[in-house]
Amino acid sequence: MLIGYARVSTDDQDLALQRATLKGAGCRRIFEEKLSGATRDRPQLTRLLDHIREQDVLVVVRLARPTRDLLEIAELLRDVGAGLRSLGEPWGDTTSAAGRMMLTVFAGIAEFEKALIHQRTSSGRDAAMKRGVRFGRPVKLTVEQIALGQRLIEEGRSARDVAKMFKVHVATFYRALGRPVPAAEITSRAALTAH
Repeated sequence: MLIGYARVSTDDQDLALQRATLKGAGCRRIFEEKLSGATRDRPQLTRLLDHIREQDVLVVVRLARPTRDLLEIAELLRDVGAGLRSLGEPWGDTTSAAGRMMLTVFAGIAEFEKALIHQRTSSGRDAAMKRGVRFGRPVKLTVEQIALGQRLIEEGRSARDVAKMFKVHVATFYRALGRPVPAAEITSRAALTAH
């Protein structure tokens, strides 16, 4: 069975042309959606993929963007023994040998692109760290506050009181000092969250 999927990006766009094209291609059932292609959560596409069975062919007017989404959908279809056919891209047809080969090429390109992005990101992060850029959550306590806190503890104040003074959790204060959080603090924290 040919099953169509029509999608437009916004509510003010019309699905009529895609619907007519899919019906003209022989689709007996059409799932429609008005959502951006960038949105990963597409309820009608999910329903369609749950509905599709072996030997069915998902027909679309245009293939999905980004390529990663398209490849994931093609893989899901392949796993159930179904095919994918794009009316707008003649090479986008997994029911033919040429289409399967093209999809394999695109999968390789997508994997290569992912590896390049990872490599560039790692290089950029390394260069930024060498320049002194700090990653992760913002620091809660300044170097001066940590030094003052250390001195107050040495003078006999409790870590809990010092943490309260700086308006941070006691565990945050211990981490800033580079010390493990004492078991008593963990136990009291667990008791507080249980209530």
